Amino acid sequence: MGFLRAGQAALALLVLAGSGGAAPEAVRVKDDASLHAALRAAGPGTVIRIAPGRYGPGVSAARIRGTKERPVVLEGADPADPPVFEGGNVAIQLSACEHLKLANLVVRGQRGNGVNIDDGGDPATPSRHIELAGIRVLDIGPRGNCDGIKLSGADDFVVRDCRIEGWGGQGIDMVGCHRGLIEDCVLRGKAGFTASAGVQAKGGSRDIIVRRCRFEDAGSRAVNLGGSTGLDYFRPRDAKYEAKDITVEGSVFTGSQAPIAFVGVDGAIVRFNTILRPGKWILRILTETTEPGFAPCRNGRFERNLVVFRRAEVAVVVNVGPRTAPETFVFTENYWYCEDRPAESRPELPVSETGGVFGLDPRLSPPGDGPVRVLQPKAGGYGATALPAPAGDRRPSGR
Repeated sequence: MGFLRAGQAALALLVLAGSGGAAPEAVRVKDDASLHAALRAAGPGTVIRIAPGRYGPGVSAARIRGTKERPVVLEGADPADPPVFEGGNVAIQLSACEHLKLANLVVRGQRGNGVNIDDGGDPATPSRHIELAGIRVLDIGPRGNCDGIKLSGADDFVVRDCRIEGWGGQGIDMVGCHRGLIEDCVLRGKAGFTASAGVQAKGGSRDIIVRRCRFEDAGSRAVNLGGSTGLDYFRPRDAKYEAKDITVEGSVFTGSQAPIAFVGVDGAIVRFNTILRPGKWILRILTETTEPGFAPCRNGRFERNLVVFRRAEVAVVVNVGPRTAPETFVFTENYWYCEDRPAESRPELPVSETGGVFGLDPRLSPPGDGPVRVLQPKAGGYGATALPAPAGDRRPSGR
């Protein structure tokens, strides 16, 4: 296999960017040196295509700036045979970048984080207009705060069609992130990995949507809406909530100690999800950040979800912790079915529910890689398959 030298790759980029400032259509790289050189030279419109093969970790860059019309793209040349970045502490770290897309890559076996997108430690320079698509993240950790995809200070971003299997901390962790969309992703826990959460949004995160994802034993809290963050890591610094205005919709949850955890969040909607056989609770309402001025966990909505559980595992449906405001929560038109004791399907909730359905078997198809089908006609309007098509998709600007 012929390899490009670092200098050749950089020179090729400069030549292709030649007259009139036209950006190159594509730069093909086949080894670590040429990849690093191509990243250093990248500008608006650069498309870096990485050949199949094994690559080293520690790919890093800062202040790469594309534009809305001409983003910078870093992608596997062959989606059917993506390049694999193995080992090390972090596979890929990008700081204070704008209009950048990563696609069709595999990262595996990192001790810290798989993919790390951040603001370089300066909240004034968030990474913006970032897209991650078709990324596969495997075996990160296995223990401790080791995240599959780590986003710290990222705004206006999309994580789409990504697969994360085995992590020590969070599958996708957001700290101080804003206006993000996570959709059509699969997060699957693995034995031997601690996996505290599947998706987590905390540290002043706001306006995040999690849509049409699959969570399979994805940590003790499959979705952690909020969390516990040191004050120095909040973005913005004066935020008085861990998270705000978060939506989780159209997703399927199998297992986990608690599929849904509202934790120091000030306003969140969990709707049209299918929740299957959780290990201990259906959801939790907690406040873990108790600094002066911080709002209690409040203003959550749980609507049109389809929940199948067993009383042998779930004695308490909603776990309510201290310093919370459970009276501000709203439960509307959820479908509840207790498999082992159908007569005990009606849950004890912190407030009265409007329009709930209890004790009627929804007759679900077995969980698998495909959608969970609802065979009971009366259950057809509930859960993930019933999510309405969004009218004016709240996708981040610039996508």
